[in-house]
Amino acid sequence: MTRYDEAVDTVLAAARQRRPFAVTALAVHGVMTGVLDREHGARLNSFDLVTPDGQPVRWALNVLHGAALTDPVCGPNLALDLLGAAADEGISVYLYGSTEQTLDRLVLNLQNQLPMLKIAGREASKFRTARPGEGEEIAARIRASGARIVLVGLGCPRQEVFVHAMRPLLPMPLLAVGAAFDFHAGNLRRPPVWMRKRGLEWLWRLALEPRRLWRRYLLLNPHYLLLLAAQWARLRPVPPMPPTTDRPTEFPV
Repeated sequence: MTRYDEAVDTVLAAARQRRPFAVTALAVHGVMTGVLDREHGARLNSFDLVTPDGQPVRWALNVLHGAALTDPVCGPNLALDLLGAAADEGISVYLYGSTEQTLDRLVLNLQNQLPMLKIAGREASKFRTARPGEGEEIAARIRASGARIVLVGLGCPRQEVFVHAMRPLLPMPLLAVGAAFDFHAGNLRRPPVWMRKRGLEWLWRLALEPRRLWRRYLLLNPHYLLLLAAQWARLRPVPPMPPTTDRPTEFPV
């Protein structure tokens, strides 16, 4: 059980208390990264809050676990709701990821939509692996900015690896928000509501970016449905996850 308001309240509480808190919103692709890579699955299980990003994950939680979720909690919507609440409370945020051009558009749109929002800092992705000690340097810049919430837009699963690595270094919530930066910057269009309600957001994304996303959706989606059916029929027991790993020595920045 998680709704948007519950997730926002939980993150804000961690920000007020200045304590580490790792959040991600997982769609089918994100779930399957944890299924196919058990080490990454253990990493995801160590997060403080994981929300269902899209109808297929919500349906699975309801069918397999009786979660009684009435709506998904999607990364782009959660990010905007959280930023609005942070603006109301005067809690400053830090934006990490994507490109400088996207961040320029994102900041402009957020300032127009949420004029009271305090953006303490921003940092584009380097699109490479962190060098030794770089995580501590990034954490020092974020702390020095005065931010109390960090939004991370590096794409799945890079953003979850980054959040997991940075969580021990920062006394504040870190949220992996997927394509939220691109959506709110205006780089990508959200599908119509009727498609989202019917679990067809993947089809919309595939139509927009077929070359980049065809493997993700045309291979992983059927695999997800097969595993879901097997688990529902009790044909595939859920194996225990290995213990969560320590902060990785290599992670994306």
